Amino acid sequence: MRILYIDCDSLRPDHLGCYGYHRNTSPNVDRLAEEGRRFTNYYASDGPCLPSRTALFTSRFGIHTGVVNHGGINADIRHRGTKRGFNTLDDGFRTWPTVLRENGHRTALISPFPQRHGAWHTLDGFEEWVDTGDRGNERADVVGPQAEEWLESHAAEDDWYLHVNFWDPHTPYDTPMEYGNPFADEPAPEWPDEDAIEDHYESYGPHSAHEPHAWGGGSDLERTPQEIASREDFVQWVDGYDVGVRYMDDYIGRILDALEEAGVLDETLIVFSADHGENLGELNVYGDHQTADDKTCRVPLIVRGPGVEPGVDRGLYYQIDLAPTVTDLVGGEVPARWEGQSFVDSLTEGEECGRDFLVVSQGAWACQRAVRWDDWLLIRTYHDGLKDFDPVELYDLAEDPHETTNLARDEPEVAREGIARLDRWVSERLLETATDRAGGNPDSPRALTDPLWEVIEEGGPFHARADEKLPSYLERLRETGREEHAEKLETHRGIVPQNVDAYLDGEDVW
Repeated sequence: MRILYIDCDSLRPDHLGCYGYHRNTSPNVDRLAEEGRRFTNYYASDGPCLPSRTALFTSRFGIHTGVVNHGGINADIRHRGTKRGFNTLDDGFRTWPTVLRENGHRTALISPFPQRHGAWHTLDGFEEWVDTGDRGNERADVVGPQAEEWLESHAAEDDWYLHVNFWDPHTPYDTPMEYGNPFADEPAPEWPDEDAIEDHYESYGPHSAHEPHAWGGGSDLERTPQEIASREDFVQWVDGYDVGVRYMDDYIGRILDALEEAGVLDETLIVFSADHGENLGELNVYGDHQTADDKTCRVPLIVRGPGVEPGVDRGLYYQIDLAPTVTDLVGGEVPARWEGQSFVDSLTEGEECGRDFLVVSQGAWACQRAVRWDDWLLIRTYHDGLKDFDPVELYDLAEDPHETTNLARDEPEVAREGIARLDRWVSERLLETATDRAGGNPDSPRALTDPLWEVIEEGGPFHARADEKLPSYLERLRETGREEHAEKLETHRGIVPQNVDAYLDGEDVW
């Protein structure tokens, strides 16, 4: 089987036409969706970039691999311990590319990701690697031609897996200015409105409306404003994101054309997805992926190819479920220690086979876990990454897709149900480790320590460690008239009170 995986960094589904977006950002991706199967509730189990791709390639949760951060001890996979043998090809923990290679596939990666994140474990199983060279700052005009060149040489061969990594939706939004703005005369998304932007601007945090370029200061890029203090600023910002998506889509179209010219387009399984989404104002995060919420963790998934039943699947799935699914499609054996669950019946029979609920994590910009079930999303925050989060937040995604109204105190029983699901999930994963089952490995150093607590012990999430970031940011808050926020941060230093019952009962836990 020929398999093409199109991996688009920082791409949220609702900015694609096939997911209902009103702007024409994705004509080529939309064509794939029309002919393939589209998944509407597909989530990265662990975000953002490094945890997500680690989970994808290992089909294991971050609580088991240990990879939940972008630096420190939880940016590397935990060692196998004394069970580590002469090689790692014969145990149940081997990677998805390794399994494809064992099943006769030529495996190739076109991406700077291993170099960008020092993520050498993501190369495991790839026999070819093309580093596009700019550590994630390269545009589609660099990545696309590399993929076209590879396909010119190999498309007509049997049994290959090509993984192509685009970066254009990731900040900074720097599509060449000569490309113009295809959306200059089209309305921007209605949310956030002026009132929401005003509230965000008066608040705080890295990549907030007041500091959309991280901790303060501006940018010399023409496509993004220095701050988001008005709707006009937001329109410029979202135009920068959408133009990046459209520019990338142009080059995706060229890759599809290359397959068609080789006569194998309809014989190729094409998987289109992302490592994580992008908050564009949700939870006062603009142009980044800092939370365990719907907008950071929900990603597009479109699968098109031979034997795939077209349609839409609204079930709940993890990204780690893809590896066993594709392994089933190629007739391979799913390794015993993978935690993903195959949804091959959805692809081939059109039957939804999603999970009852999902748990997702964030450890690079905050320390959070969230649980998604029905239309509910509950977020537990342990370290807020120097942002304005409550200990528990509950959102009705059907009524409030932009997560504007925390219902935890209005719906305390629903919140407690979500907390119970989350606590049970964590206990089950740690029990798997203690008993040497599923993705857990008791032989691994620190095996029974929850990696999120290790992140807090190290001083907080890599991008928001208080010792490093807080002194200068406190000064900025005071200089910009936000003294009350500076006092809160100086007192709590990112650590969020965990008296959940008191919080749900309406008490001031701060």
